[in-house]
Amino acid sequence: MTPRIALAPWAATLLLLSGCAPRAAVAPAPAFAKRVEGGNGMVAASHPDAAAAGREILQAGGNAIDAAVAVAFALGVVDPSQTGIGAGGGLVFWNREAGRAEAMNFYSRTGSDPDWGRVDTAAARRPINGRAAGIPGMVAGLLEAHAQWGRLPRARAIAPAVRLARDGFVVSPLLARTTESARAKLEADSAAAALFLPGGQALRPGDRLVQTQLAATLQAIADSGPSAFYRGGRAVRAVTRLRGLGSAVTLEDWQGYQPERQRPVCSPWLRFTLLTPPPSLGGVTVLEALNLLAAVGADTLGSPTTDPRTALTLLGAMRVAGADRGRWQGDPAHYGVPARGLANPSFARTRAGQVGAPPGGAIPAGDPWPADAEPPAGGCAGLEPWGASVLGRDRAVSRVPPEREDGEDGASFTSHFSVVDAERNAVGVTFTVGVLFGSGVYVNGFFLNSGANNFNASTRGPSRFGSSTIAPTIILEGGDVRMVVGAAGSQYIPTSVTQVTFRTLALGEDPWLAIAGPRVQPGQGGVEVEPGFAPAVYEALRGRGYRVVTRIGDLMFGGVHAIVATPRGTLVGVADPRRDGAAAGW
Repeated sequence: MTPRIALAPWAATLLLLSGCAPRAAVAPAPAFAKRVEGGNGMVAASHPDAAAAGREILQAGGNAIDAAVAVAFALGVVDPSQTGIGAGGGLVFWNREAGRAEAMNFYSRTGSDPDWGRVDTAAARRPINGRAAGIPGMVAGLLEAHAQWGRLPRARAIAPAVRLARDGFVVSPLLARTTESARAKLEADSAAAALFLPGGQALRPGDRLVQTQLAATLQAIADSGPSAFYRGGRAVRAVTRLRGLGSAVTLEDWQGYQPERQRPVCSPWLRFTLLTPPPSLGGVTVLEALNLLAAVGADTLGSPTTDPRTALTLLGAMRVAGADRGRWQGDPAHYGVPARGLANPSFARTRAGQVGAPPGGAIPAGDPWPADAEPPAGGCAGLEPWGASVLGRDRAVSRVPPEREDGEDGASFTSHFSVVDAERNAVGVTFTVGVLFGSGVYVNGFFLNSGANNFNASTRGPSRFGSSTIAPTIILEGGDVRMVVGAAGSQYIPTSVTQVTFRTLALGEDPWLAIAGPRVQPGQGGVEVEPGFAPAVYEALRGRGYRVVTRIGDLMFGGVHAIVATPRGTLVGVADPRRDGAAAGW
């Protein structure tokens, strides 16, 4: 007789769910929770515990904003090398019942002292760089969104994060890897070293990390709101620590931080409507690239994995959009930034001839100012989107030096998550500490960002947001959400979001295949490629004259987390296999 083998509880649950769930169009992803289907609500985030926190809040009756608060604060616990309550970022929100889109910029920003405009904060090459830390906006931004649009009590939404910090969580391979990579930074602070390098050894996958001080800070925020972070003893400790490390921040700066509620930039594209926060964030680059692809008819081509024409066209569109972003940038409260023009399909049509430009020389920036003056069209017309620049061409950044992305060696450690609830409200949030463990300044149980590094000689100054590539994006079809998408990865963010969106919605690929598929990344006269393209694609890139560089498909090549609403009513959540994320829904 063949012995009976008892199934582990998780295996029994998996079999039950697989029997009840709608059959996927493709085989499930070959890793835990990388592709999940459900009909009621969905979260896709960069850590399984954070995705589960969002699902918990949705199942408790919360809406997409409540779940976003839960996910964001949980990520601050379980993904501290990438993000946290010392981070900054932005969000875009689709309120389906109201038929209205919203955006919020809560990126880290500089204080009021003119010294912020005189010093290159990235020049201080030391493990802990107090001058690199901008005033963090994550707590203010997420809680402002919750106050405006949330449903559940604040404490209920933050409770999963408090629990994860207090009781601990299982260390993922990514956190283990980043603690080893950042050893010098962590060793420079005894409190951080005690947690993340216990006994002098980096954390290992499977370890349990308990963060008692962070739990106390989170509980205070849950009880008292933003004042627990921006005022009182914790604020004094943070500012004192920063000033002791050379920062020009003042307690008044810290207490006065305010996120900016904004109108999203909007663009019609194919049969869809694209929504993303305005500059100083970077989603406009995605909108321009997608419009360029539409202008040259790339949606009629094949998959970029196998069709050299598509791969070359994708690469060209991203190069053109990147050139325009490099020219027209900055905080729009201080500089003329023609964001509406950059996102306008009419501007893309004037730039379409540059998509086939050969490598080896810089692509000249276009003139989006005429398109900036045009009124919104298509599905954007009724959404009251971001308007024309109020400062105009004369106040645009006059000189843009070679760009330093996110402050250090082109490396960014960022987190994006997407949420859709049962009512089909949707939120996309991207937030970041900047480089690995941010500035290295550890206080009150969390790391402060390195966002003040995101200025260059033309944009540096007091009381402003730094420019960022983060690009949380919501895509509508009619009045319904079709896709929520965003990425981590500094300069790889706009290109990753562009490629995944194009594959999914223009070419009709399953979102898992679109995210797992190989990507290209334009560079200075060259192109980085991941493994997985057909040989003809590599040959075509080389034949066009690109210097082709191999990049292993790892955390540096963008980490996309997306949700797609299918025509049959199913939500498909997908987490990028390049990182440790997961989708969670039901």
